[in-house]
Amino acid sequence: MGDLLLVRHGETEWSRSGQHTSWTDLPLTEHGEEQAKSLAPLLTGRTYALALASPLGRAIRTAELAGLTGVVPDPDLHEWDYGGYEGITTVDIHRARPGWDLWTDGVPPGPEGHPGESPQVIGARADRVLARVDEALAEDAGDVVLVAHAHFLRVLTARRLGLAPAEGRLFQLATGTVSRLSTEHGRPVIAEWNGRA
Repeated sequence: MGDLLLVRHGETEWSRSGQHTSWTDLPLTEHGEEQAKSLAPLLTGRTYALALASPLGRAIRTAELAGLTGVVPDPDLHEWDYGGYEGITTVDIHRARPGWDLWTDGVPPGPEGHPGESPQVIGARADRVLARVDEALAEDAGDVVLVAHAHFLRVLTARRLGLAPAEGRLFQLATGTVSRLSTEHGRPVIAEWNGRA
């Protein structure tokens, strides 16, 4: 059975400043583009049974620069909808809500079409993606690669390991990295985390 590779997109202005970024489709910074290009050696030489990416430009561009081909955009890989906290840093949120935690407290509704999401909603999206991953891996035709965003991929990792969605809080994920989930004795495991060339 193949591995599941998780690629977090390269740096954007808001990932650098710590601003919550879900639907705001910022481009990669120059450094983010270099990060994405540097991932190619970690991703080439593998056969992919399935390659999916978030439909947002920063993920699609990362996949292109990393040399991935045949990548299919999948809306389930979209970043967590931060609702009213879009574009706001955790430091600024703490000024109004000391002790606030995304993983337990959630987010207030944002503008129309962006009600915000809970860990459970993200977990349901991650479970749908993982069902497609498992189907592709069962064909034993290679690995699966997902190019997406930090919070979503952290929730997906928690779900892959059999944990509750909010346990994604345990997995810090840097920009422009490749992480690998594999199996050991038939159980999912983290084989590599935050890999860089």
